[in-house]
Amino acid sequence: MASLKRKVAVTGATGFIGAGIVRQLVLDGYTVRILVRPESMKKAAFPGRVEIIPGDLQNPASLNEFLTGADTLVHCAGVVRGATQATFERINSEAVRQLVTIASQKQDLHRFLLISSLAASQPHLSPYAASKRGGELAMDTAPSHLTCLALRPPAVYGPGDKELSPLFKAMARGFAPRWAPAENRFSLIFVTDLVSAVIRWLASPVPVSGIYELHDGHDGGYSMDEINAIAESVLKRRIRQVRVPAYLLDGIAMMNMALASVIPFQPMLTPWKLRELRYPRWVCDNSAFAGATAWEPEISFSAGLSLALAGDAQKHLAQ
Repeated sequence: MASLKRKVAVTGATGFIGAGIVRQLVLDGYTVRILVRPESMKKAAFPGRVEIIPGDLQNPASLNEFLTGADTLVHCAGVVRGATQATFERINSEAVRQLVTIASQKQDLHRFLLISSLAASQPHLSPYAASKRGGELAMDTAPSHLTCLALRPPAVYGPGDKELSPLFKAMARGFAPRWAPAENRFSLIFVTDLVSAVIRWLASPVPVSGIYELHDGHDGGYSMDEINAIAESVLKRRIRQVRVPAYLLDGIAMMNMALASVIPFQPMLTPWKLRELRYPRWVCDNSAFAGATAWEPEISFSAGLSLALAGDAQKHLAQ
């Protein structure tokens, strides 16, 4: 168990990944401090031992209070939706730069972990990808007393995930939309494996620094056909793949951009996002991180799919 003297400051604690990290930190005995926007204070429930600092990533005063006394910063907050480059840059790049600046002034703060994205490996594809790479580059300005790590997970899923959950629920109903060529490949990781990688790094007496990729242990990633076959085995039913015409997706993406120009709306599906979705190889190699930390993933996709669907079902019943 971690010493109770260790204090970890976490951003993005109301999000899918951040909430999982906070829960595990509390279970492991860390003292946890989180930064929460005032408008989100009433919407989220946190363990009783979590210290809440009201504020946001654009407020240097609240960031200074947030980081004072902490020895570790875990930055999970990020923007995945938007119709302008500035929307992504503000949180995914500029906020990291601001955090590095303030963290550099805190002599007690020795570790900074950034939850980046595999998209950062292809910054030319979209403003999102470029902004995540920008966040990684912002960490290069940190002083030597601050050990910095950026983790690049692929698509992260599990109970509470809003991005892949619709696909898995469609599979449970017997069909799976296909929007990219059959030969495209991608890696996945279950949320608890990403959390365990974070915890392993925090507990390391001599933490590694740099940029590391993670995946669920399935080398070479998956094709959609392989995902479909695994889902059929888990769900004990035939799943029909339904190709979504490219022109339909393109049309929706353009319509989203047009709407975002006239009303307050941050779309997920945009022409940029389609470039990401159609990219042929989103495949990770986690051997470097595993070798440096002895971390290993535990949840295969077959187990993760069952857990994700069961967790979402329980959440629905609880509501």
